[in-house]
Amino acid sequence: MIELQPFSIVDAPVLISKIKDKRSLLQFAGPMYRFPLTEGQLEMDLSDENRTLFKVVDMEHQNTIGHAQIFLKEKTFLLGRILIWDENNRGKGYGKKVMHELLKFGFSHLNRELAELNVYDWNTGAIECYKKVGFTIDPDIRNEAKIDDEIWVSLNMKIHRDTFEI
Repeated sequence: MIELQPFSIVDAPVLISKIKDKRSLLQFAGPMYRFPLTEGQLEMDLSDENRTLFKVVDMEHQNTIGHAQIFLKEKTFLLGRILIWDENNRGKGYGKKVMHELLKFGFSHLNRELAELNVYDWNTGAIECYKKVGFTIDPDIRNEAKIDDEIWVSLNMKIHRDTFEI
């Protein structure tokens, strides 16, 4: 079982240690952070009243296994900066559980009817996870990020409160 717990600056060194290069930072956070990730960048998020940061805790083993954020927008809330950092824990259902907990928190606390997220089109494992939770791709919203000599295409996915089963 996983639990979302408040992330504080005390948790920053562990998160920072998991982001090894600029590609993994871009995948995790999109283009808003700059490599290397710093406590200062995380403090900016912590001070943003529209942003809620979580650490993902495996309650059975009592250890932090990841990170996630919710950003309150005008009409929706955006799930993002989601990371299960030990690759051995990927593919075990943690992502689906994290998404469920984030949506449960968002729909019960943030008074929005719609949640959204952005994901790079090559991240097929994440896209499948999000679809299993009920997200669908919004074909009208796409963004691009440049890294080295590559262009990464970001897809937008949405889920309505009525679709989500708490």
